[in-house]
Amino acid sequence: MYGKKTALKGWRMGGREGDLEAEAPRGTRLNLRANARQDALIRMAAQATNKTVTAFVLDSASAAAEQVLADRRWFMLDDAAWDAFQDALERPAVVKPRLAELLSEDSGLFED
Repeated sequence: MYGKKTALKGWRMGGREGDLEAEAPRGTRLNLRANARQDALIRMAAQATNKTVTAFVLDSASAAAEQVLADRRWFMLDDAAWDAFQDALERPAVVKPRLAELLSEDSGLFED
């Protein structure tokens, strides 16, 4: 699954220059169906963030799409870099005692 990097023209992840922004002309239409609860929830959230419903839905959907696609990015490596990458993946994990201790503690965040 590693190979040529693919991207949408003029698009980069992470809110940097070149993103498809709300200011860019919109030429594509998305048709959505929502139940009454979803509609009310989206409208209240849009109002709470001082955005139009369209801007809120597009911003929210775009952020979710970026998260989904973040770990599916393609990249290219020459043979030497690929071998180094493979070696790094195959190395045994390094035990970090302080990290293991921290992770074994009960944080109390998920108590009822």
